[in-house]
Amino acid sequence: MTQYYLLLKNPSWILGGIFDDQNVEKKIKELEQISLKENFWKDKNLVKKTVKQKKIYEDILNSYNKSLKDLNNLKDLYLLASKEKDDETIQDCNKKIEQILKEIKKNEINCFLSGENDDYDIYLEIHAGAGGTESQDWADMLRRMYMKWFDKKNFQYKIISEHKGEEAGIKSSTIKAVGNYLYGLMKSESGVHRLVRISPFDSGARRHTSFASVWVYPAVEDDINIKIDEKDLRIDTFRSSGAGGQHVNTTDSAVRITHLPTKIVVQCQNERSQHKNKETCYKMLKARLYEHEIQKKAEENQKEVSSKTDIGWGHQIRSYVLQPYQLVKDLRNKTESTNPQNILDGNIDQFIEEGIKNIKWKKL
Repeated sequence: MTQYYLLLKNPSWILGGIFDDQNVEKKIKELEQISLKENFWKDKNLVKKTVKQKKIYEDILNSYNKSLKDLNNLKDLYLLASKEKDDETIQDCNKKIEQILKEIKKNEINCFLSGENDDYDIYLEIHAGAGGTESQDWADMLRRMYMKWFDKKNFQYKIISEHKGEEAGIKSSTIKAVGNYLYGLMKSESGVHRLVRISPFDSGARRHTSFASVWVYPAVEDDINIKIDEKDLRIDTFRSSGAGGQHVNTTDSAVRITHLPTKIVVQCQNERSQHKNKETCYKMLKARLYEHEIQKKAEENQKEVSSKTDIGWGHQIRSYVLQPYQLVKDLRNKTESTNPQNILDGNIDQFIEEGIKNIKWKKL
C-alpha cells in the first residue's frame, strides 16, 4: 500500500473532519440570512462584521473545495501508478499531494481563526518575573523569539515602550504588531513562560530557573465602543531614554496612563512628541479595557488572567529547558520540541497551531 493510498481513495472522508466540526457551510447560510433581514444595511457595524465573517468562511470553503478537486484529479493516476508499480509517476504524484496537504493544513488553521476578534492586530506585552538579571535576560530572549517569528511571517511591528534591566535584558516591553489574524494566532501565547538553564551571569555556573509573562491583546478598531472617563485616569509624563541611558530628547515626552478602577497601566515612549505618545496610550488603554471586558465574560479567560498575577512557579504555560537536557514543552496541550534553540530563533509555528486548536476544541 503506497503512502497516500487511503487519502486518495476517499479524500472527502479524510479532509472533512475539521471542516465539518466547524460547520462552515451552515455558518455561511446563517450569515446570508442575517444579511437578508430588514434594516440590515442601516447598521454599519453589523454589516462590516457580517461581511467580514462571511468572507472568512467562504475563503475556507473555496480552499477546501479546491483541495478536494485537486486530490480527486490525482486519484486515478496515482492508483493506476501504484497498481503498475510506476515509481516515477508515484513520486511525482507524492510531490503534488504534499503541496496540497500544505494548503489543507493552512486551511485547517483558518477554520479555527474565525472568532469575532481573531483578525485584529495585537499589542504584545512581556514582563520579567522576580529574579533580577536572570528573568530580565529571559524576557529579552522571549521578545527576540517573537520578533523573529514576526519577521518570518512578514508581519510589521514596532516597540511602543520598553524598560531595560540594569545589567542586561528588559524589565518590560510592549510591541505593536500588524498582520492577518494576528490576535487569533497569538492569543494562546498569553501566560507565564519558564526557562531552565546554566546561568551566563553566575560565576559558579549553576542552573537557574527564570520566569517571564507574555500578554497578547487585540488592537481594537476605532468603532469599538469603549467609554473612558477622564476622572478615572492618572496621566504621568517622564523623560524618554534609550539604550545606554542616553536621552532621546530633553523634554518629558514619554506618557504613562493608569486606569484607576482596573489598575491597568499603559505607557508609550517611542515618539518624540508627547501628544503622539499620549494618543498611542489611549489606543492601548482602549484595547486593554476591551480585552478586560472579554475576559470578564469568559470564566476560562478569567482564570488565565488570575494566573498572570504571579509570574512564578505553578502558573507557567510553557517550559524551555536548556540544561540538563533540551526540551520545550507546552503544559496545556503537551506539544514538545527537543530543539530549544530552533524555537528561540522564532520557529514556533507548531506551538502557535496547537494553541489555536486547543482553545477552539474546548469551545466545541
